[in-house]
Amino acid sequence: MVKLNKNYNNLKKSYLFAGIARRIKEYKEANPSADIIKLSIGDVTRPLTKTVVEALEKASKEMGAAETFRGYGDEQGYAFLQEQIKNYYKRNTGVQLESSEIFVSDGAKSDVGNFTELFDTDNTVIIPDPVYPVYVDSNIMNGRHIVYIEGNEANGFLPLPDQNTKGDIIYLCSPNNPTGAVYTKDQLKLWVDFANKQGAVILFDAAYESFITDDTLPRSIFEIEGARTCAVEFCSLSKTAGFTGTRCGYTIVPEDIMINGVSLNKMWLRRQTTKFNGTAYIIQRGAEAVFTSEGYAGCKENIKYYQENAKIIASTLDKLGIWYTGGINSPYIWLKCNMDSWEFFDLLLQKAGIAGTPGSGFGKCGDGYFRLTAFNTKEKTEEAMRRFEKLFI
Repeated sequence: MVKLNKNYNNLKKSYLFAGIARRIKEYKEANPSADIIKLSIGDVTRPLTKTVVEALEKASKEMGAAETFRGYGDEQGYAFLQEQIKNYYKRNTGVQLESSEIFVSDGAKSDVGNFTELFDTDNTVIIPDPVYPVYVDSNIMNGRHIVYIEGNEANGFLPLPDQNTKGDIIYLCSPNNPTGAVYTKDQLKLWVDFANKQGAVILFDAAYESFITDDTLPRSIFEIEGARTCAVEFCSLSKTAGFTGTRCGYTIVPEDIMINGVSLNKMWLRRQTTKFNGTAYIIQRGAEAVFTSEGYAGCKENIKYYQENAKIIASTLDKLGIWYTGGINSPYIWLKCNMDSWEFFDLLLQKAGIAGTPGSGFGKCGDGYFRLTAFNTKEKTEEAMRRFEKLFI
């Protein structure tokens, strides 16, 4: 008889955001007239920019003509997109990449989960708490031992290694989801030095790098000396360019990472060419347009729109004297709710018609905290904060 992966029994019953959607649906069914404003899931509301849409349209027409039709694409992504990503890194971070180090995909979430296949299940995984659930769940599915390091107000929800820290695979996210906190270069250097000394690998999620406005903060871990021998970076166009429904991201695997004489880059290439069909040509042409001067200017306008929403949320919390982090170099605001996170979720939903994300859904250290996102419209964000202020004033 077939046997199932018993590790799935160790997962929570449902994915965090599926659970939130279910609660909202049940409340809406019981209260059909309720006007619910969602500041919960990190989906965007601004449309794709004109430059991106035109590129998608042009590529679609190319697929309808024999002379310009494309079949299977290049294994790691088309060279035209890799070149734009290389230029983007050099222009914004000063980091020089090789085309062979850039792997185009359908998004950071897929790659973050799939990359764990390259490592033995005996490895110990270091994960900050609170944390994006995919990091935890993908390793539970593989049966790995997880060591949590505590994020809290004292360390600004940016935990660092100390003499007691032990592990082989390290997950870091900066700007952080869910807390919105951002590591400094000095703080990342501590992690890079730790990883190189321990022979560990850092899996660095930089999906929100485009929201960083402080020039002193790193937008890539490869700005840190020594990172090329120990770090892999995952990036996404979901928030940078509104590709949540279009799906495109990229992962940087340096040629310099060697583990017991084996190239991690070549392992990932082998995995991807076996199990991944590549990102559609049409989508990659749209992604290419993101990195042009005109395309990125349009994307920055959308990012600025969300940043203004974050300011609206933050100013309300300031007025009410509520502690929070994030909201400046991140689209997420992590506030202290001083009660059970799910009870706070129900309170906001039932008394103010606002849906957010309970902090405990991101880990034990998230209980007593709550995440709000800046991805709704300005009008709905303003209305949500009017309701929030009225509830707590």
